[in-house]
Amino acid sequence: MTTLEGMIAALAVLLAIVAVGSTVPVLPTGAAVSATAVVVAHRSPLALPAVVAVGGLGAYLGDAATFAICRAGGEALTRRLRMLREPLRLAATVRERLRAQPVTALLISRLIPGGRIPVLLTAAIVGLSWRTFIVSNVGACALWSATYAAIGLLGRSVFPQPWQGVVAAVVIVLVVTQVAGWIRRRREARVSAGA
Repeated sequence: MTTLEGMIAALAVLLAIVAVGSTVPVLPTGAAVSATAVVVAHRSPLALPAVVAVGGLGAYLGDAATFAICRAGGEALTRRLRMLREPLRLAATVRERLRAQPVTALLISRLIPGGRIPVLLTAAIVGLSWRTFIVSNVGACALWSATYAAIGLLGRSVFPQPWQGVVAAVVIVLVVTQVAGWIRRRREARVSAGA
């Protein structure tokens, strides 16, 4: 297998992992983008934009599938899965954020662990149009992919061997995800205790 064939195969695997992981959040999509960026940068730094593009495309496809499922299931899905503890208050907040700054709202929901699906579900419930979603989510997915590729490159710049950079990128992503999740849970507990 040539270097080009290997990079194409890596990008295809990345697309699949991110698309599936964005629909069914069980795969570490950010770590996949970071690790692929490290490996590709070691082989050919000029291929990094392809990693960002493919990671963004996978995220976009997964988000579109999730948004379609949320639009089809709507409020009944919310109740069945008990995903939104306070749907009306959250829906109003998310609706305003989505109307004012849709790219920012969707990007932040992608970067906060456990934030993407509730935001997409709320967006579907409050009637965010497909047109707004399609346009806004392009930027959010591209920025998300670029962020995780940059995390991978940070790991690569610190370590001389590509496998060390991959391990560092995965560890960084997992630590950041866990810390952000811990902060979110503490914040929710404080809000619940105060109510």
